[in-house]
Amino acid sequence: MTKVITALSVSVDGYITGRDPGPGHGLGDGGMLFDWYFNGDTPSSEFDGFKLSKDSARVFDALAGRVGASLAGRNTYDDSDRFGDDGGPHPTAPLFVLSHRPAPQMSGRQTLINSGIEDAVAAAKKAAGDKYVALMGGGVVTAALRAGLVDELVLHQVPVLLGSGRRYFSELPEHVTLRLINCVAAPGVTHLHYEVQR
Repeated sequence: MTKVITALSVSVDGYITGRDPGPGHGLGDGGMLFDWYFNGDTPSSEFDGFKLSKDSARVFDALAGRVGASLAGRNTYDDSDRFGDDGGPHPTAPLFVLSHRPAPQMSGRQTLINSGIEDAVAAAKKAAGDKYVALMGGGVVTAALRAGLVDELVLHQVPVLLGSGRRYFSELPEHVTLRLINCVAAPGVTHLHYEVQR
């Protein structure tokens, strides 16, 4: 069954970037949010160059191996240098970009959607087949939560207070109740996996 998930590194105070993110500097001053990707001795089976702790590798690779399509917001897309020649954040999954602005030339695995979150998630689900749709960026995650489209949230919580930057979640019109599925404490990060209750 296709699930819509989000799995992002986040500070304890809820930021997914530090101050002043932008093109060429996508994480702002929040680069330490990704230190756990490279501070271990276990190579990722899904991503070349990632050296995770054993516990983080187990969590990360289990999720990454199930991603069939990614959906990013325009800020995430632009700040990630449009994912360069790779075409997307995942080595094989197509990338859908939600934006109301025209996009520059996109690579073969990238598709612009400008008709709203529902259409973007539907297109990504179709491409994902029986795998997951992975949401990227606080705006896309919040829009999908507002529309009732998110099945699971994963917070790779890093023990730092950034104080500013882009938030994981923007304001929601009502509470969203979560059920903890799994919690894994690893060096430099705690992996919190929640199911969205409907």
